[in-house]
Amino acid sequence: MIHKLYETGSLTAEELLDLIINRTPERRELLRELAEKRRQEVYGRDVFIRGLIEFSNICRQNCYYCGIRCGNTKVQRYRLTVDEILSCCHSGYKLGFRTFVLQGGEDPHFTDDIFVEIITKIKAFYPDCAVSLSLGERSYESFKRLREAGADRYLMRHETADAEHYSMLHPENLSLASRMEALKNLKSLGYQTGCGFMVGSPFQKPEHIVKDLLFIKEFQPEMVGIGPFMPQKDTPFGDKPAGSVELTLYLLSITRLLLPNVLLPATTALGSAQQGGRESGVLAGANVVMPNLSPTDVRDKYTLYDNKLSIGAESIEGLNALRKSMRDIGYEVVTDRGDAARE
Repeated sequence: MIHKLYETGSLTAEELLDLIINRTPERRELLRELAEKRRQEVYGRDVFIRGLIEFSNICRQNCYYCGIRCGNTKVQRYRLTVDEILSCCHSGYKLGFRTFVLQGGEDPHFTDDIFVEIITKIKAFYPDCAVSLSLGERSYESFKRLREAGADRYLMRHETADAEHYSMLHPENLSLASRMEALKNLKSLGYQTGCGFMVGSPFQKPEHIVKDLLFIKEFQPEMVGIGPFMPQKDTPFGDKPAGSVELTLYLLSITRLLLPNVLLPATTALGSAQQGGRESGVLAGANVVMPNLSPTDVRDKYTLYDNKLSIGAESIEGLNALRKSMRDIGYEVVTDRGDAARE
């Protein structure tokens, strides 16, 4: 079955369910080896870095799992100015970053006009760089304006491809149908589009994961974000167990074989859940790492979950440490936009 996945890039729902439920050390290692082989066939041993700028932890939404949900009164809120965001890009560019990821809560302050200003200035100062956005759900017209301003990529996890499960993780004003429509709009506008899900989120069943994998295969995103669920103590799910690192790595390998050309991050959550987690992610088939370029005084305020690792690379020492950790496992951090490979 695993060799079939490697050779065809596809499995049935029943085969995927069997692969997930009946995990063994032998299956895990074979999947990992074949996923690593596939990513080396497509991307060699290059690891792409993205400069993550967490511009605001103010959010109008109230998702049950998220530490910056509007209902969490214990968060110390912050919002970067346009100049502060551009300063992060300037520092990152000098270090060699050629992709900047603007990520934040759904902060009403950041209108389309403000984002257009930010994107336009980044593109004017750094025309050889890609701009990725992770801003949550917006209207088609908003996505269109930001794309026309020069945004290249948009990251928006679908979280779960099962509508009932989605409703267990979100308040009533949010729906899976709306999330899927937003992802469809992003693709239609020519964004390099990213989706993804949490592993071990509350109420998740193996059948839900199968739906996620089948959706990803059908949707054909350029990027997929998969990380373990990490609880945050001041949310309704604060007492829920964290997701499995082992299963996350397993699913990274499956995703690499389903979508050989995908850009697949070894997520911050994976690095937070286990020491050496991001290196294990790369060895499982990932090829992207996202160090944090946010100002150091706000990083501990972007509390999506507890015990969040800050993969800092705001200094040459931090970036050199990251380069060394990748070299130690046989990979090389490269200075590149790192676009998705084409067929």
